[in-house]
Amino acid sequence: MEAALLQEFGLPGLQAQVSYSGRTDRAITLDLLKSHGLEPHEGHCRRLLNGYLRRLPECLRQHRGQVLPGVAELLSELGARGSTLLGLLTGNVREGARLKLGHYGLVHHFQCGGYGDEHVDRDDVARTALAEVRGHLGESVRPGDIWVIGDTPLDVRCARAIGARSLAVATGWHSHDELLAAEPDVLLPTLAEAANWLDELEQFHASDTDEGSRTQFPR
Repeated sequence: MEAALLQEFGLPGLQAQVSYSGRTDRAITLDLLKSHGLEPHEGHCRRLLNGYLRRLPECLRQHRGQVLPGVAELLSELGARGSTLLGLLTGNVREGARLKLGHYGLVHHFQCGGYGDEHVDRDDVARTALAEVRGHLGESVRPGDIWVIGDTPLDVRCARAIGARSLAVATGWHSHDELLAAEPDVLLPTLAEAANWLDELEQFHASDTDEGSRTQFPR
């Protein structure tokens, strides 16, 4: 995205740093433009995002990243459960998410989602994702039956914004202690340690008959 900013707008170099962790592409785009003296109007936003999306496939090839431990296995296990709907809640724009997940062979797991094309606040993305889930499963879906899995305090916060439960995983930029301070329901070092959570998931929901209660898993 920074390369797109410099090249699309003919800038000699970055003049400021912006925060990326857990934020939406919309918010990041606006910050990048404003911090470099560019009007954050829709034309400039679209120009920057289009430049980013054109460069993203080659960036992914050069980066040589890898799927984090336990992710593919967890998605496969959850997807095999007929009672589970897998959705994507991400700050990425929809096309950016498709390119990233497609590159790593994960895109087919997700049936719906909320994206960072329009919203600045991650909580609003969560609200859109909840509406998408209800569109698939019906208005009777209880937010307390939804788990948001993420690696930033903002992921925990957006889960709380819609009344969902939160599983935090310390494989991102944030430490175990930073995530613990956000008070997720579950905190794991990696998703490779999600077996106990999976084993207890059905019992957890079956025993949670009071919407106002919040049973705590060991952290």
